[in-house]
Amino acid sequence: MSISVETFFLNPYFQGTLQAQIQQMIAEGILSGRFRKGEKLPSTRKLSQHLGVSRITVTLAYTELQANEYLSSKGRSGYYVSENAPEPPPFQAIRQSADNVDWSRAIGRKFSGGDTPSKPLNWAEHKYPFIYGQADSSLFDHANWRLCALQALGQKDFTSLTTDYSDQDDPRLVEFVARHTLPRRGIAARPQEILITLGAQNALWLTAQVLLTQRRTVAIEDPCYHALRDILTQSRCHIAPLPVDQDGLPPHAIPPQTDVIFTTPSHQCPTAATMPMTRRQALLDRARELDAVIVEDDYEFEMSFLNTPSPALKSLDTDGRVIYVGSFSKSIFPGLRLGYLVGSEEFIREARALRASVLRHPPGHTMRTAAYFLSLGHYDALIRRLRIALSERHTAMQTAIQKNGLSIAGQGAHGGSSLWMRAPRGVDTEELYAELLTRGVLIEPGRPFFNGTHRPREFYRLAYSSIPASRIPEGIRIIAETLRS
Repeated sequence: MSISVETFFLNPYFQGTLQAQIQQMIAEGILSGRFRKGEKLPSTRKLSQHLGVSRITVTLAYTELQANEYLSSKGRSGYYVSENAPEPPPFQAIRQSADNVDWSRAIGRKFSGGDTPSKPLNWAEHKYPFIYGQADSSLFDHANWRLCALQALGQKDFTSLTTDYSDQDDPRLVEFVARHTLPRRGIAARPQEILITLGAQNALWLTAQVLLTQRRTVAIEDPCYHALRDILTQSRCHIAPLPVDQDGLPPHAIPPQTDVIFTTPSHQCPTAATMPMTRRQALLDRARELDAVIVEDDYEFEMSFLNTPSPALKSLDTDGRVIYVGSFSKSIFPGLRLGYLVGSEEFIREARALRASVLRHPPGHTMRTAAYFLSLGHYDALIRRLRIALSERHTAMQTAIQKNGLSIAGQGAHGGSSLWMRAPRGVDTEELYAELLTRGVLIEPGRPFFNGTHRPREFYRLAYSSIPASRIPEGIRIIAETLRS
């Protein structure tokens, strides 16, 4: 690897000769770890031209560094960071400038300190990862995704790869969503009623920004998706948490002053409860009565392996008051970060304008690769494979949980990828999480999903999307053993 000549620049306030300054620049780069052993330095000619100094000055600096074993030369190929160069110190480099800004005053609004917990990046290294929202590499179709990515890099797709779509989306991906994905949920939409987003969370943020003000009231489920609560808290609207039951959000509990209702009817997050048809209609009736807008997060509808999924709330809407949020991130892989919003043209126009002011549009290559993966049938094959695997794992979970006497607090009527669990009274599942971590078991404590200051601590979520069926019985046994102890 070569070190770019652009890395070097002269300090006009340096006290000393040009040769000494060049030596110090290179030595500091090696000692700070920026320049690594074996990396090639710019030629003396290129560096002298770039810095505007004589070539002999650079040559003398290189020669001195070579004499001190910072650099080595290889015949006519040039100078390299020596294998005998001093090792970078085991501490962080000292800041070259002070930070004299009072950030407590300079920061106008704070976005840190929310409830969204961080998940271990090394989750795959744990033997029993009952962790939600991660991809199982053994189930993913790497070969065909790679072929689709290569196809999207071809000359024929050069425009889709390199163009600035401004506030628009890849028309091929939008067409697939309109003609194939949405009809499976009973939804008919025109391209101007669809917006591609960077995942469902980005879609929820755009929706909150467009619909909510400090004077408006939003009804949310309790417990709920903790990132949504953070988004709504940042919008400074009035939040009305409504406790869910075995059928999800209860429409009769929605306050009279509510302007927007957020719900997850297919698989309530995190309890996995499925809202029955009668309640879906009651929710639409209540929203009509209040003249409120409903935001339907329809995540995991593809993971229905027990029964046929219920029609989306959006498909039952005759008033145009339901905004639909979908995502490919969970069904393809989380790092894809592709989702979509479906709503009335006037709403999508505002969401599109907001998205354009923040990030313009999702990357063209990502959109076109996903479009190929979807349209060539690879996505449907992946979903079939996922359903078979999740069904097997769901059975293994149910059997192991029953055998070990654990308590299920909630699960999806149609499938899904997780179970909502309840520990015995008095157990703090955040302490349970820490204890299980030492035994290679990952769970999700339930406290962050709840609203308020006195949040239940005995709930936890067990997902089975990332753990092989063969490991589930032993992982559940360890959880039960730890709870008993």
